[in-house]
Amino acid sequence: MMGNWWRVFGRERTADLPTARPAAPSAGLAADAVPVQPAIPCDEIAERFFRFILSQPVSAGDNPNKVREQAILQRLRDQCESGRFDVRSLPRMPTVLPQLMRAMKNDQLSGSQLADLIKRDPVLVGEVMRVTGSVTYRTAHPIGSLQHAVVLLGQIGLRHVVTSYVMKPILMASAGTNGQLVGQRLWDHAERCGHAAVYLSKGQCDAFEAYLVALMGYSGLGAVGRMLDRELQLTELPASSPAFIDECVRLAAQLTVQAGQHWELPPPVLEALVEHADHGSAALALPMSRVLHVAQRLAMYQLLSEQGLLDRDSGYGNDPIATFPPQLLARCQQDLRKSFDAA
Repeated sequence: MMGNWWRVFGRERTADLPTARPAAPSAGLAADAVPVQPAIPCDEIAERFFRFILSQPVSAGDNPNKVREQAILQRLRDQCESGRFDVRSLPRMPTVLPQLMRAMKNDQLSGSQLADLIKRDPVLVGEVMRVTGSVTYRTAHPIGSLQHAVVLLGQIGLRHVVTSYVMKPILMASAGTNGQLVGQRLWDHAERCGHAAVYLSKGQCDAFEAYLVALMGYSGLGAVGRMLDRELQLTELPASSPAFIDECVRLAAQLTVQAGQHWELPPPVLEALVEHADHGSAALALPMSRVLHVAQRLAMYQLLSEQGLLDRDSGYGNDPIATFPPQLLARCQQDLRKSFDAA
């Protein structure tokens, strides 16, 4: 995965990325980058993805049990809305993370200063040493210190290690002890979403914050999935309607915002999560929100195609919520395939 990160997030790569502005495509883009139109609309792709994440049947058939659905949804609302959800039940962010995030945006900070911060979290120390000891970073001489490892990773590599170290356990744990499958699916999507968000952030927003908001974007979905599992053990619901799935996703978005506030994420990240949760079908105003929305959709396409649930030749359809040049979307989609098809 580190190799993928360097290809997308490294200075060498971002220098020549097209600017992700909602405007006419550049004449210099390759003719073969024009996407194939999808067989089904983007909204239906999203529904298929959420059913995959929540382990719900692909279709509710002709007669979903709406009375039973509404009863389950009301119980979910009772647990989630008006601040009723206990954010203390979520995994805690490492206390050193806010300081590290601020430090990693300072290009003048030395390796020894970063190493001093990392030393405060023994688990993070182990993760940094593990990654730098991998084949990707193997050097002629053994890595003798944490400072050496930090310098070897560089700012970009360290950002990836820190955010992955923090977010993967959170997504896995949010799905509960019996939700390992849901947690792994959420992490698989988050990795692809972060990759796409960095690609699309050029000229739009800070790449590191775009990566962080992409990893965070569906963090509430695991908690909703866990609550839904408990409800379905008590009330049989073999299939669910699109409206039921939509309401589960809406509640999950609210929990994501609460989690972000609890974890004291950077203001631009929180603002994007809030707008993303509140926008409904309206166009998004914040550049980071638009990047998040499109990166999530592209990551859905990628993950579903890997699972054999979607034709891999499908492209990104018309999207009134966040408009990007179609050639840019096609190139980002191709980059996702190159980085993850063999994963």
